[in-house]
Amino acid sequence: MVDGPPKLTIPSPASNSLHIVGSEMAKTPIIDHASNPSWFTPKRLLIIFCVINMLNYVDRGAIASNGVNGSLKTCSESGVCTPGSGIQGDFNLSNFQDGVLSSAFMVGLLVASPIFASLAKSHNPFRLIGVGLSFWTFATAGCGSSFDFWSIAIFRMLVGVGEASFISLAAPFIDDNAPVTQKTAWLAMFYMCIPTGIALGYVYGGFVGAHFNWRYAFWGEAILMLPFAVLGFVMKPLQLKGFAPAESKNATVGPEAEAPGLSNVNGGVLIRNELISNNASNKASKSRGAFKMCNQLPRFLIDMKMLLLDKVYVVNVLGYVSYNFVIGAYSYWGPKAGYNIYHMNNADMMFGGITIACGILGTLAGGYILDRMDATISNAFKLLSGATFLGAIFCFISFCLKGLYGFIALFSVGELLVFATQAPVNYVCLHCVRPSLRPLSMAMSTVAIHIFGDVPSSPLVGILQDHVNNWRETTLILTSVLFLASGIWFLGEKYTLNRLKNLILIIIPISTFLCKVNAKLSKIYLKSSATGFK
Repeated sequence: MVDGPPKLTIPSPASNSLHIVGSEMAKTPIIDHASNPSWFTPKRLLIIFCVINMLNYVDRGAIASNGVNGSLKTCSESGVCTPGSGIQGDFNLSNFQDGVLSSAFMVGLLVASPIFASLAKSHNPFRLIGVGLSFWTFATAGCGSSFDFWSIAIFRMLVGVGEASFISLAAPFIDDNAPVTQKTAWLAMFYMCIPTGIALGYVYGGFVGAHFNWRYAFWGEAILMLPFAVLGFVMKPLQLKGFAPAESKNATVGPEAEAPGLSNVNGGVLIRNELISNNASNKASKSRGAFKMCNQLPRFLIDMKMLLLDKVYVVNVLGYVSYNFVIGAYSYWGPKAGYNIYHMNNADMMFGGITIACGILGTLAGGYILDRMDATISNAFKLLSGATFLGAIFCFISFCLKGLYGFIALFSVGELLVFATQAPVNYVCLHCVRPSLRPLSMAMSTVAIHIFGDVPSSPLVGILQDHVNNWRETTLILTSVLFLASGIWFLGEKYTLNRLKNLILIIIPISTFLCKVNAKLSKIYLKSSATGFK
């Protein structure tokens, strides 16, 4: 009958199953599946990142150790010559060239850090770490295979490129996955690997250089890092908070788009529609990729402007630069100063042992204390300012003492307090900016503390010593810079409080305005209800 109800079309089992599968695929939470891999637990992630961070700094210690770095060929007046050793001896490097190798990584780090931080917005950050570690593995193996100064210098720059991805992205991953009450403590464990890695690098480089050859030290590092580089590609990628997963941008085909193809029983239209949609999606993805590449630089400049206009971030980094200026000079000139002031026979071992012990205990203690205080930016600045101020007092007094044992006791307490800043300062870098800026925040912080901190501090202290010619006075002048760092971080707390006051001043009028708007809308609704309008 014509006037009867329309007949329901019952789909065939094949088309019905296809429709169900298509619908289920459309409903499948792709993002959750990709961002929550089963093997990774937060503690495993922390352990992996700590080992990678330690390997990074083992390389720093190895390139600086006498076993790897070596010495030039020397000849006595009688004509007896002692052959050179290590990199310097094999390539006949001047002291200037030798010094360039220790800081060449800064070139790659400076160039690549903002690039990796910007790419994290359009590419999965976990995969970017895998790319960076692959660079690092290749570069360290290249250092072991180098044949002259320029070849090893280029490979040292590439080491910085590999390190750039890790230092800008690892800390945000740890912060995302750490328990809420232990975020700073986990960051402390991560940054504890810096002094530990450098110290192990000295031992590792000395042992390998003395018993085998300096090249084996770099090849060994590459072998140790290779599994972690592979892990970055084979494991399901993690996703950072504040970043849209890359998978979600491609998952645009829903059940409605599949319906025309599924309604054709013989499958001809289905195949044709799939081909058309695939070609369209490929063209769209290519156009999106080209647009992303063209859009990277303006986006990076906008993000940099936001960082530089953030007073809390700028103050935090300025304090970190001043702090790192002192720590870098301590690590380079400390043994020589100790030998000249206190006539230490084993100044290297003494300063190395103090740095390892105080670095581990101080870094862990700083993170634990901030978590106990309630981890906030204001409390972090209080801890930074207070610990640095007290540490500066102990270190300053220690260099005024004439006795060796009194110096060791006070200097150890001072370094313990100074190293307690490692976790809080990085906590501020992560939490004073919005989530999508955290990789760039960490990258630019690391670049700044090296360019303006430990890289220029060693030659500047050397110039000061040449002018003063008194190591006690030189160390006292250097230590006084810690008071500057403490004062800068003290300003950071004031900026945080002012920001909070300004936020309250903004929230109050906005909330008042919204209440008035809500009251007017309520009156209009009641009036319309009374007259019968909807």
